[in-house]
Amino acid sequence: MEQELFDILSALEMRNEKEKMRGGDGIQAMDPDSAKLISTLAVSKQAKLIVEVGGGVGYSTLWLAYAVAMTGGKVVSCEIDPDKAAQALDNLKKANLADYVEILTGDAREVLRNREGTVDLLLIDGDYGQYETYFDVVYKRMEVGGMIVADDVVEEENALSDYVSYMQNHPNLESTTVPLGDGLEITVKTLA
Repeated sequence: MEQELFDILSALEMRNEKEKMRGGDGIQAMDPDSAKLISTLAVSKQAKLIVEVGGGVGYSTLWLAYAVAMTGGKVVSCEIDPDKAAQALDNLKKANLADYVEILTGDAREVLRNREGTVDLLLIDGDYGQYETYFDVVYKRMEVGGMIVADDVVEEENALSDYVSYMQNHPNLESTTVPLGDGLEITVKTLA
């Protein structure tokens, strides 16, 4: 499993760079070091249920699936673009990690609204204007110690400054900006 996983991750990283060199946006994969950190955090907290908003073609999803393969958990990945969701599923199958992930296609604010189960870790990497809404949809399902990680908060500082302020001033949370990759806002629920 590990060799297949790392081969696929490497191929996605190369594809991302090639597309960027051609002047495109790439596959919009998360920074590799950021993805590794989030995977490590998931393992260290023994996350059983991880929700991902904005799974794309599955780069970060692969890292999360790798983590829950160790913790005995599950990833619920939301992706609004059906083509990207299909690519993510294909990548997960190639890495023998598909059994650890449920992919929901559609707007995360809708597909997550009536879900159940305690969420241990929420990864937000979707529409910048909706970060607070994504958080609010999942927050009620998190216990004290639950973790929220938002990507791109330094790279997209103007677009995400309200989100960062919201998290850092929320009375039930502790939150800090980590300048790794495109910037991560790492938040922990400290009060019920």
